[in-house]
Amino acid sequence: MSSTIGVDLISTSDLLRRWLSQHITPEAYAWLDQKSQQIAQGAALRVFFTTFSAVPRYTGKQDLALTQAELQTAQAYRQGWNPQAWSVDQAARTLLLLALPQDEAKKYVLALEQVFTTADMGELVALYQALPLLPYPEKFRNRAAEGLRSNIVAVFNAIALRNPYPQEYFDDLAWNQMVLKALFVGSPLHQIQGLGDRANTQLGQMLTDYANERLAAHRSVSPELWQLVEICKK
Repeated sequence: MSSTIGVDLISTSDLLRRWLSQHITPEAYAWLDQKSQQIAQGAALRVFFTTFSAVPRYTGKQDLALTQAELQTAQAYRQGWNPQAWSVDQAARTLLLLALPQDEAKKYVLALEQVFTTADMGELVALYQALPLLPYPEKFRNRAAEGLRSNIVAVFNAIALRNPYPQEYFDDLAWNQMVLKALFVGSPLHQIQGLGDRANTQLGQMLTDYANERLAAHRSVSPELWQLVEICKK
C-alpha cells in the first residue's frame, strides 16, 4: 500500500482542457472554462455542486476516444492513469474536481464527501475514476472501499478497473474483497492494475474456496481465477 502519490494538478488540468476542446462544442467549452475559473477563484460551493451536476447537459456523454499517443501522455502525467474508457462528461467533471481550492485539506475533503453522498450513478463513476488524480488521495480510502460495495457494476468497475488507486491505497483486506467481487460480478481481472504485485496467500485461498463452491454447484469458473491462484502461490 503506497503513500501519497504526487500529481501535477495544473498540468493535468491543462491536459484535460486540451482533450475536451477537441471533443465538445465551443459553447460547451466556454461554459466549462467559465465555471472552472469561478470555482478555482473560491466561488460558493453551491456553484461547484450545481455545475458538477449539470455537466452532461452541456458536454454530452460521448466517448473521449483518446488515441494511443494521448493515452501514453496520460501515463506520463500520472503513472497508472488510464482514461481509455472515459467519456467527455467524466473528463469535464474531473476538471471541476481539480479546480476546487485545495489549500485546506479538511475543507476539500468535506466538499467531495458531500458530492459522494448525493451523487447519482454517473457522478459516482466520474468521482471514483478521478481518485488517483485528486489532492489528498489517501483521505478517500474508506470512501473508495465503501464504493466497492455498490450493487451498480459501473460504479464498482470505476474503482476496480483501469484505476491505479486500489493498488496504491487499499490494504490487503479491501484489495482481496475487490478482486473476489470482480469475479462475482463478471468484471475482467486483467483490467485490475497491479494484480500480480498485490497477489497474496490469503487471496489465493479465498479464490480457491470461491472456485470450489462454484464447481460444487456445477457452475463455470473463470480461467483468470486459476491463473491468479498460481500467482498467489509464488
